[in-house]
Amino acid sequence: MRDLSEAAEVDPETPSRKAFYRPEDVERLDYDTDLGDPGQHPYTRGIYPEMYRIRLWTMRQYAGYASAEESNQRYRYLLSQGTTGLSVAFDLPTQIGLDSDHLLAAGEVGRVGVAIDSLEDMEQLFRGIPLTKVSTSMTINATAFILLALYLALARRRGEPWAELRGTIQNDILKEYIARGTFIYPARASMRIITDTLSFCQQQVPRWNPISISGYHIREAGCTAAQEIGFTFANAESYVEAALETGLEIDDFAPRLSFFFNAHNDFFEEVAKFRAARRMWARLMRDRFGATDERSCALRFHAQTAGSTLTAQQPDNNAVRVTIQALAAVLGGAQSLHTNAKDEALALPTEEAALLALRTQQIIAHESSVAQVVDPLGGCWYLEALTGKLEEQAEAYLQKIRSMGGVLAVIESGYIQKEIQEAAYAYQKRLEGGQQVVVGVNRFQEENDGSIELLRVGPEVEKKQKRRLESLRQKRDASKSSAALDKVRMAARGQDNLMPVVIAAVEAMATVGEIADAMREIFGEHQEKIVV
Repeated sequence: MRDLSEAAEVDPETPSRKAFYRPEDVERLDYDTDLGDPGQHPYTRGIYPEMYRIRLWTMRQYAGYASAEESNQRYRYLLSQGTTGLSVAFDLPTQIGLDSDHLLAAGEVGRVGVAIDSLEDMEQLFRGIPLTKVSTSMTINATAFILLALYLALARRRGEPWAELRGTIQNDILKEYIARGTFIYPARASMRIITDTLSFCQQQVPRWNPISISGYHIREAGCTAAQEIGFTFANAESYVEAALETGLEIDDFAPRLSFFFNAHNDFFEEVAKFRAARRMWARLMRDRFGATDERSCALRFHAQTAGSTLTAQQPDNNAVRVTIQALAAVLGGAQSLHTNAKDEALALPTEEAALLALRTQQIIAHESSVAQVVDPLGGCWYLEALTGKLEEQAEAYLQKIRSMGGVLAVIESGYIQKEIQEAAYAYQKRLEGGQQVVVGVNRFQEENDGSIELLRVGPEVEKKQKRRLESLRQKRDASKSSAALDKVRMAARGQDNLMPVVIAAVEAMATVGEIADAMREIFGEHQEKIVV
């Protein structure tokens, strides 16, 4: 077994590379305990013995814009073109618990995702799409429990059993404090919401992934590959520890934990990153938390190509970048994948650009033959050396965070934020100095990059959504929704699981903003600490 007791020093720079590699460069590798076969602990080579030979990864194209009706049309189009899973993008007001008619929502309704205010919107969003026949991922965090409640209420209204629902809510609040910023409540209240969701899903929605612990957004903020693994697993440890403190057993919930990673530009490093993460997670679950169910040890992850690498200049180049990144995710063993569209540095993707992104996955899957062999790069001296190096560096970060009191303490101190900022600054210096080449940006520029058709969300979307909200409030039973919100407040003050009362509130036609506000009254709001 690899000895990590003297893990590599934390280094924000890209791991150094040799001109070529020999067997002695991976002499510390134990082929039995570090690699093994696919489907065997520690899952370096993949979590299933046959991987894509039996079943391809889920092609889960992230989509959502403007109104529920327009997003529904995009979903049905993507499904007709061969996408095998839905992934919902929500607008900023929905993400931070503001209704579309809130003063602070002005100008943001439907802009970066779909606007969802009520059960009526959720019903329209999935019109004509059987919930038990499709796997649905929802990229939502602070209000994830409310959106899950809407989804479950819709399923119950349709008579679709919760036990047959498959999907994921991101529900990863810690990375919001670290890198993204769409938080609402203080950390302890947010952790309670997450553990309530874990417990509820374990009992009521057993095929649902109640959390997707995300390194993607941390990487988008500028961190390195090793930091992405280390910081993500530090967050994961906190969620596991919080769940254990509530009385859950590790093997009760760990098999439904899922992860979300970035597929970045450095091809071999990204393949190695996914393999290192699997190996590290397997050991963490078995050795630190005592998991005995192998499903708890098998890291399942969704990957998305790196939005931060897309350029407004020469946007056609982005299709090439996405292809390379997607291939890295596939060779790294992803369970599901989203490929970005070439126009996303400029706007939400057009239908044409979204289709090309989907076709990219399909061509990799059906024309390249890479799915016919499990871990085809395994055993490559260079790749195995990178895998080991990333594991050591990620372990060093994880050990340092533990020594500082855990992730909540280091978020408060600003350590993680500072590490990300320094890594992002180092990259920017390399870019500006020309050591890091970005085609079309700092080399091979063109005076006229050309123009492409962009998707634009007009002001009518916001006006229409406000009218819909006004109509809802007029026709609903106000006393019923008010009573349901009172029960939400009561549950927030107490210790009962929040999910049942939130589901009852959305069924009483309380809105996302009203439920979020009811909990703001009890929990308060997180105030970000400025780190200099």
